[in-house]
Amino acid sequence: MRTDDGEAGEAVERTSTASARGGPVRLALLAAGVLVLGVATGWGWFVIVGALLLMIFLHELGHYLTARWSGMKVTEFFIGFGPKLWSFQRGETTFGLKAIPAGAYVKVIGMYGGDDVDPDEEHRTYRQKKYYQRVVMASAGSAMHLAIATVLIFVVLVGFGRPTTADWRIANVSAASPAAAAGLEAGDRVVRIDGADVTDWEALTEAVRPAAGRTVEVVVLRDGTERTVRATLGSHPDGTDRGFLGVAPAFGNERTPVLDAVPETGRILGMLVVESTRSMVRILSPDGLGNFFGLVAEGRPDPAPDVASPSASAASSAAVEGDRPMSIYGAARLGVDLLDDGVDAFLGLLILLNVFIGLFNLIPLLPLDGGHIAVATYERVRELLRRDGRRYFVDVGKLMPITYLVVALLVVLGGSSLFLDIVNPVSLP
Repeated sequence: MRTDDGEAGEAVERTSTASARGGPVRLALLAAGVLVLGVATGWGWFVIVGALLLMIFLHELGHYLTARWSGMKVTEFFIGFGPKLWSFQRGETTFGLKAIPAGAYVKVIGMYGGDDVDPDEEHRTYRQKKYYQRVVMASAGSAMHLAIATVLIFVVLVGFGRPTTADWRIANVSAASPAAAAGLEAGDRVVRIDGADVTDWEALTEAVRPAAGRTVEVVVLRDGTERTVRATLGSHPDGTDRGFLGVAPAFGNERTPVLDAVPETGRILGMLVVESTRSMVRILSPDGLGNFFGLVAEGRPDPAPDVASPSASAASSAAVEGDRPMSIYGAARLGVDLLDDGVDAFLGLLILLNVFIGLFNLIPLLPLDGGHIAVATYERVRELLRRDGRRYFVDVGKLMPITYLVVALLVVLGGSSLFLDIVNPVSLP
């Protein structure tokens, strides 16, 4: 006669076997769904969603690798949330995919103070590791984002270059503008206005600004040949007395030599860190939040463009327009538009997202990574004050009400951002 434990074990084994058999089928269905999505919506969406998911994966990979390096036990590494689609076991960790591609997670035992852990494995918990090991593990996701941004900045500088105003052409001519009336065309390069050389785009704007209402001689380079036309400049549409020609520029790129790109990459990364921090402070300030929810209530976009992404993880929100958070849908839509402008423009968006997401996750509030760093630091300070070598453990349960408030705020921001991105999506200028 079989015991109840034997029957239960056999049932579990049958369930596991059935799940393993169904995994490849669910994975195949997922792959087919992604293929259909790519065909139906365009491969630009496929590329940007894939890039965002790769960012999420690398974020969690940072946590996973540093946890393993520290001797912590990692039991799960999943992309997505919700029902499990596919998984496999490697050692003590289960890897896999879940149905909702809105993030990822790595499960480390003892990450929260109240976690129940087998006494034999207590020494492998997050909470029992040294202070520097906990800080390294908690900050690894943000460090991975900044590393990605650093690599992408270097790639753009060396492989694509930066726009230079000295190498430009007319990108488009405004309808019913002085330029259109004079016969200027996209691809033309203005070389002189009223006898003054135009060496770059700034020189053109300086020549046009004081000439409202005047008829000027414009020399352009078209197909290698100089052509001369006359244009009567109008007044600028913004209502000022500035002169108006009615052309928009397309700039060429100037690549940076490899050796020069190294310090330049550091300079640009530092600048983006500063600007993204300022943007984050503006977004999360009382005035910033009040402005954002005012935009949501009125269903209108913020007219002032800016940089960044209020995302608690790579899975939530991903960019901003002014002090307006942008949802992952809005970021994906903007990424698709930028792909049409070139790979370098698309990589520029990814750089901004990685910098902002990396910084946002360091906010010292649970459940963000910065919250874990703050708790570990507080524990270390209390231990040093004791001066007897005993460990001090924060009762994380007492912090849960604040954690729930943070989660609620992130959910509200994410939902409101999605609404605003649907009714008034961000568009390129």
